[in-house]
Amino acid sequence: MDVKLPKLGEGADSGTVVSILVKEGDRVKNNQTLIELENEKAVAPIPSPTAGTITRIHARVGQTLSVGQILVSLNPEAAAAPAAVTPVLPAKAAPPRTPAAPAVRGTTPVQAPESGFREPVTAEPAPPPGETEVPPSPFAPPTSPSIRKMARELGLDLTRIRGSEHGGRIVIEDIRAYIAQLQQTAAAGAAPAPPPPPMVEAIDFSRWGPISRKPISALRRTISRRLVESWNTVPQVNQFDDADVTVITEMQKKHGAAYEAKGVRLTLTPMILKAVVRSLRQHPVFNASLDEAAGEVIFKEYYHLGIAVDTEAGLFVPVLRDVDQKGILTLARELRELADKAKARKVLADDLKGATFTISNQGGIGGAHFTPIVNKPEAAILGLGRSRLMPVVKNNRIEPCLMLPLCLSYDHRLIDGGSAARFMVQIVREIEGYPEEELLAME
Repeated sequence: MDVKLPKLGEGADSGTVVSILVKEGDRVKNNQTLIELENEKAVAPIPSPTAGTITRIHARVGQTLSVGQILVSLNPEAAAAPAAVTPVLPAKAAPPRTPAAPAVRGTTPVQAPESGFREPVTAEPAPPPGETEVPPSPFAPPTSPSIRKMARELGLDLTRIRGSEHGGRIVIEDIRAYIAQLQQTAAAGAAPAPPPPPMVEAIDFSRWGPISRKPISALRRTISRRLVESWNTVPQVNQFDDADVTVITEMQKKHGAAYEAKGVRLTLTPMILKAVVRSLRQHPVFNASLDEAAGEVIFKEYYHLGIAVDTEAGLFVPVLRDVDQKGILTLARELRELADKAKARKVLADDLKGATFTISNQGGIGGAHFTPIVNKPEAAILGLGRSRLMPVVKNNRIEPCLMLPLCLSYDHRLIDGGSAARFMVQIVREIEGYPEEELLAME
């Protein structure tokens, strides 16, 4: 029997093989993990549907696969009845649907009798004679859930769009190029030509000295794609300031032993999270998102903060939920658990979704101000540098103060400079006037 890639979740139609845990000739048990597959930033184990012997491995590490492609073949044990593949998923999975046969242009696609589902007919111009079309495939082209959602809303057939990324993956630039061609065609009355491939200059760096090569990981490609999309679609502005953390640092040292007795190390981060949430309550637009499809601003009444975690594999931003409802002890414990999961590559897809605001803290590494990129679809992100002792004028006297560098990056489509300045002033005020009783609660 062939073990095929199941649907990994809503809108998740492809993934990259990160490890193969079996080899040909191995005997495997029912539900034993065969392959680990990376989708976006989460890793999903693909289990064996039955006990048996591996006869052939079709996948390879680094390969990007679509739903329905064969991963391995195995010879089931005689006593074991083949079962459907049920992967341990990082997100709630939808049952895989048998893909419909490719429709002939100008006709309605055939409806699968057992599903009751009919694909919408989209009127799109046929390619001009002589032009090469993307080969028809029963599998959806690889792309992100956000691109797939956009295509559904715009009525675009992704199988007609050429992907410019590795493996034919479709990114936002390909959508823009395709729409631009449709517009040009409508104006000129001619059929669209396929978008030209991006110009990439090949440079032989070995001409100037010895080099080594390392393939770009699937995680790094995901990070790159998301940051490029955010940078190209969100007009970002930066607001800088410094907060005096002398008093709050003294509080941290004063109560640190009590928290360690509870098995938790007290740092400034959970205290700053609470200060940020109080500021978000006063300035709700920074906890909002822009719904571009509906032309509306979505104000969220919950406070889920994304926490940027630096790992050897790359940047992860797991989400700490309901920060407003948790005490410092709980936040400190959950922060440590999230960081450990991220560094061990154990975060699930749901752990990375739903943030309303993000904080990136580089204080443990060093450096001062930096300009983080807004984590779309959020409206803003706060960057924290390393606090340093500086001479500060207070009450007409120069005093040594421990100053924390802050940088707020925000979406200028939603937020104006005056609002950003007021929000930053609020954050500084909340940090410098931090209530000590919040540390005493020990919740």
